[in-house]
Amino acid sequence: MGSFLVCYGSSEGQTAKIADRIAARLRDRDHEATAVDAGALETDYPLGGFDAVVVGSSIHVGSHQASVRSFVEANAEALAALPTAFFQVSLSSVADDPEWRAEAARYVEEFLEDTGFQPDRIARFGGALRYSKYGFLKRLVMKRSAREATGDTDTSRDYEYTDWAEVEGFTDDFAAFVERRVATGSNEPT
Repeated sequence: MGSFLVCYGSSEGQTAKIADRIAARLRDRDHEATAVDAGALETDYPLGGFDAVVVGSSIHVGSHQASVRSFVEANAEALAALPTAFFQVSLSSVADDPEWRAEAARYVEEFLEDTGFQPDRIARFGGALRYSKYGFLKRLVMKRSAREATGDTDTSRDYEYTDWAEVEGFTDDFAAFVERRVATGSNEPT
């Protein structure tokens, strides 16, 4: 069927894990799908061979991955001509507190406004706390953040907050959107 690029930026690996799951789900729907770390791509990576692009980034210290921002800005024209989706991964998306959730939404809004990116679909997923991978200082900082967001402060273990059914639902929705566009030959959003 279609060919999808899933381009992502990840610090501790959860966004990469989500991107891989999205690519696998797309392949289950008989599409070609390639998940690639934005940091490993040439800035102006050619998108001409793809029918659609999914872009994903984690949030760290209030910012999206610089490699993802560079990819989106360098490929703005090509992305505008293709069906696109964007997903963000953060602890703010996990918290029950409406202020934290609003913060996660604000991160997306600011990224889209700053880059001019206008994806057809957007999702915000919970990430993970990888205490076992953090150095001493980062573990302290993340423990403090986690206390407010999730309450998970036991640094002797890792925590995963990603709702995999939500990831699959997002992927299926975007794939169906692309399939409809391909079937009708339309370049108009639906």
